[in-house]
Amino acid sequence: MMSTRSKSVLASLLATAFVFGDLALTSYADDSKQPATAAQPTDTKTDEAKADDAKPAETDKDLVPIKLKLPKPVFKGTPKHVPPGTNLEKPTGKPRPPFMAPKGTENVALNKPVTSSDSAPIIGELKFVTDGEKEAKEGTYVELGPGLQWVQIDLGAKYQIYAIVTWRNHLNARVYHDIVVQVADDADFIENVRTLSNNDHDNSSGLGLGQEKEYWETFEGRLVDAKGTTARYVRLYSNGSTDDDMNHYTEVEVFGLPVK
Repeated sequence: MMSTRSKSVLASLLATAFVFGDLALTSYADDSKQPATAAQPTDTKTDEAKADDAKPAETDKDLVPIKLKLPKPVFKGTPKHVPPGTNLEKPTGKPRPPFMAPKGTENVALNKPVTSSDSAPIIGELKFVTDGEKEAKEGTYVELGPGLQWVQIDLGAKYQIYAIVTWRNHLNARVYHDIVVQVADDADFIENVRTLSNNDHDNSSGLGLGQEKEYWETFEGRLVDAKGTTARYVRLYSNGSTDDDMNHYTEVEVFGLPVK
């Protein structure tokens, strides 16, 4: 027979088993519940900050046409013959649409100093390039020597540039070759040089193959979209034309805003 002590120990063990079994059942019941989802990150932005995020960086309402005054045309229509060796774009037959830029954008090249690869022009003076006179007549353009030549404008400070417009000799319809437009942060064009336009289709200028087409020179000049790039110096190349080997510049306008 089981002693009184053995009966007491057995009763204690049964009581302990009952307690632990009850806890196990309770734990199992809790685990059967739907697991809690992970905590979601708290959005700490204020309503005002959220509204600022929703605002566009720049809207059409912020843009206005640049004040671009064109010279008088001296010939009508577009020549129908295609000069040999050219890579001409197809004329649209329509006026160039207004160019839109931020309010306050203006010609920041007016009367700024000009240097050139040809320090002794054959005709005219380098200052003609930024003097504001763009009419097609004698005494308004500078003629540089044959071969690849460039003119360079020092804006005097860094500007956010939106458009560069160039008039070469537009007394008659001609096509200039190897037109390359670059900007840089230094006068030697070593620091941060960027090519904004290049129509040199055979790399005869040594500045890389251009993807753009050549074009007839007209009273509208040629507008390059600079897309707001920041620079102080502007350099423009050419390599003769379908008329002769000389290089001409009547006017260059650079439309931009001061860098704040």
